[in-house]
Parts: sequence; C-alpha cells; structure tokens
Amino acid sequence: MPPAWWERPPSLVTSPREARTVKLGLTLPSFVDDPAVPLAVASAADEAGLDGIFVYDHLFRRAADGTRRPALESVALLGAVAAATTRIAVGALVFRAWTRPPSSLASAVATVSRIAPGRVVAAIGAGDSESREENETFGLGFGTMTERVDRLTDAVCATRDHGARVWVGGKARAVREVAAAEADGWSAWGGSSEWFETTAGAVRAAAVRPSFECTWGGLIVLGEDDASARMKAERLGASDGTIVGGPATLARAVDEYGRGGADWVILAPVDSRDPENAIRLGHEVKARLVTG
Repeated sequence: MPPAWWERPPSLVTSPREARTVKLGLTLPSFVDDPAVPLAVASAADEAGLDGIFVYDHLFRRAADGTRRPALESVALLGAVAAATTRIAVGALVFRAWTRPPSSLASAVATVSRIAPGRVVAAIGAGDSESREENETFGLGFGTMTERVDRLTDAVCATRDHGARVWVGGKARAVREVAAAEADGWSAWGGSSEWFETTAGAVRAAAVRPSFECTWGGLIVLGEDDASARMKAERLGASDGTIVGGPATLARAVDEYGRGGADWVILAPVDSRDPENAIRLGHEVKARLVTG
C-alpha cells in the first residue's frame, strides 16, 4: 500500500491549489477530573503562539475498554480558560444544541465573550449517535434528526451576533445547510483533505453571512520526529486516521488542509494532557507552515 500523503517526502507533496492563511488550534483535555490539567495546556498554548484552544462538550465518555471517563462541564471550563489566557482564541468544539435550551446556551456564550472580548468561538452541533447514551443517561432524550437540526438552528440564531463567532459542526447535509444559511462558519471533524476541499467549497459557496470560515479538526500524535511519533502512536494505541509524525510532517498536513480551503486546522493530540504538544505545535509546527 502506498504511504499516506503526510508520510511522503516534501518534494512529492504538491498541489495546484492556492495557499491560504491557516489558523492553528488545539483541543484541550476535557475528560479529566482535575481542571488544572486543561488549564496548564491552555497556558502553554497561549504562550507558544497558537491561535486557538477548544474544549469538548460531553457529559461523559467511554474509554476503549468500555469504562466511563469523566468530563469537565464545557461552559464552566471555557470560562476558566478564557480567564486564564490573554491573547488566544477560546472556543468549544462543539456545543451540542440538544443538551441546553437555545437561550441558555446563548447567555453562557455571551458571558464568556465578556470575559474574553473578541476571542470566543462557539461551534454548535446537532449531536450524533455517540451522544445518545449520554443524553439518555441524564434524562435529556435524543430526538429525531429533524428535531435535532431544528434545535441546532434555534441555538445558532440565538447565539450569533452577541460577541462570539458561531460555527456549525457536523458532516450531515442538513447540518451543513444550517451552517451556510445561519452561521459564521462550518467545522468538520476527520475526513481526507480531498473530501474536505470538495465539501468546504460547496458550503462556502452557499454561505450567506460575511467572512465565513471553514475548519477541519482531527487526531494527531506528535513527536520529536517521525520515528518517535510512530513509537508513541503504537504505545498510545492511536486509531486509524490519526496523523502521526514530527513537526515537519504535521506542518505538511496542516498545509494540505489549508490548500483545501481550511481557515482553521484544529489538532487533537491523543496524549492531550501533555503541555509539550502545545509548545511543539506553536514553536516548531506553526513556524514551518506555508499557509500560515
């Protein structure tokens, strides 16, 4: 099997597509008991010059062995991160519209925007099959796809224009349509750069609001070099689709999505608790970006 494009030598990674300026973001470790853990990573990212940090919105998560992992509440964590940083954008990836009334979510985001003026990004999603157990465990129900998309639309309309950029996250066609019609941007998780280029181009072409942004996010394992990253990925049990490599390889990956139309690339380290990822992304990966 030929190597994935991010594993090829730089001389073989070519694209006729126009480069664009890409902002580089990092997800924070939300599935922990101690909020000091994500705050340490947030501070490292702020100091290292990354463009954004993002919290997850879950009530709990299942580990690979089926055990239940804790999850810090997203709005509370986002407020703490906003107060603990000075320049970096802070956001959620993604708030799930079904878990809060639209007015409640809008008020929470507006409050964080007063803590960190001009720095807040609220990505909102309809939820997917992975959300069902969490919702039903907490008595929230799950709703049909139509009901969840309707709630998403209400949440986006309530939250936008109150100090935060509002994106819509999700791959479903109905969700992408809400993004184009109502939001300031669209966010995808996973998928190839070729798929992203085609899909983001269609969403952007249909977008109504000005300065519309398209973003891509996905899992990474980052090491000093490609060999050490591969060893780390094996030790961590990284899943298929995870981008694995040293700073040069990660920079090529970010550039590829940038050429495919990404205004932001948001990276999620498998070992998310380690502040070294933020430091290396800011000082070694961002410095290598062609599209940054």
